Amino acid sequence: MSAELPPRLERIPREIACATDYEAFARARLDDNAWAYLAGAAGDGVTQAANRTAFEALSLLPRVMRGSAGASTRVSLLGHDLAHPMLLAPVAYQRLFHPDCEAATAMAASAVDALMVAATLSSLPMEMIAAQAQGAPQWFQLYLQPDRGVTRALLRRAEAAGFSGIVLTVDAPVSGIRNAEQRAGFHLPTDIVAANFAGLPQPTLPREGHPVFDIAMAHAPTFADLDWLAAQTTLPVIVKGVLHAADAREALAQGAQAIIVSNHGGRTLDTLVPAILALPRIADAIGDDAPLLLDGGVRRGTDVLKALALGARAVLVGRPYAMALAAAGPLGVAHCIRLLVEELAVAMALTGTRSLTAIDGDLIWRG
Repeated sequence: MSAELPPRLERIPREIACATDYEAFARARLDDNAWAYLAGAAGDGVTQAANRTAFEALSLLPRVMRGSAGASTRVSLLGHDLAHPMLLAPVAYQRLFHPDCEAATAMAASAVDALMVAATLSSLPMEMIAAQAQGAPQWFQLYLQPDRGVTRALLRRAEAAGFSGIVLTVDAPVSGIRNAEQRAGFHLPTDIVAANFAGLPQPTLPREGHPVFDIAMAHAPTFADLDWLAAQTTLPVIVKGVLHAADAREALAQGAQAIIVSNHGGRTLDTLVPAILALPRIADAIGDDAPLLLDGGVRRGTDVLKALALGARAVLVGRPYAMALAAAGPLGVAHCIRLLVEELAVAMALTGTRSLTAIDGDLIWRG
């Protein structure tokens, strides 16, 4: 870290009262290169902004005098009894934000009983991340590799390390055009690498043809690949990056056991539908066949409540905890998640909600 950048926080100041308060503290502690990667989005950032606007446009319709003594934020998800429905989304190359990178995040997740999803493109090997779990569940996020042998090797390592689910990301077969990163000249520093690929063979891609259609997309995942992947592991496969109801149904038919409704935080294609607006149609299409999760734009406990009311079982949080990591390391990550859990509990109490399973669409104002 450059000398002119302030040190990470060693205590949480009163100015940080909600998750988004970490943004200014993170910006002050990151150079332009890292900030462009963390805060940037595809194109003009329309989707990134719309994820928030869509949440803010939803109004809650509370019930009163129902009593909330004994209420709980606990949720059951793919065999796990979780203390709350906040999961830590996969965020790549966390050494950009803090020297302790994914180890710090995993330590914090364990401290607040949160399920962490470790990224394929992590700064640390997955085994080192898993070692910090201390009993908390973890899933491993997977980008399907051109060489199926490499994919199998990653699966075997994830199983051996103790991960309890595989999150297959399907909405980024090619990188989005992120103008903020282009303007900043984003690059990975020499000390940051995709640690999980050390010692594995490099992919062989076509050398001729269109750079997108014939080269980058030559090994884009298909539903047949999902069927193959599900047969390669005993772990549940969760498909991340679905916005269309028909895709959700097909993913379940091909072996997925859960769906994450997501537009990749606005980082792939700009002007995509906000994830929270796509959620209800997918929930209607699959019913109780599999749990749905929501990723994209969650910044408040009320956002979590709204997502659950529209059909999600849990939500994933990405940028907020990454900014907290940049500002205050593991202390910041743990504090960020605790803020969201506290906000959710208060929102439940003030809407007459006793349990997450009791939340339904009647909580959303339809006027």
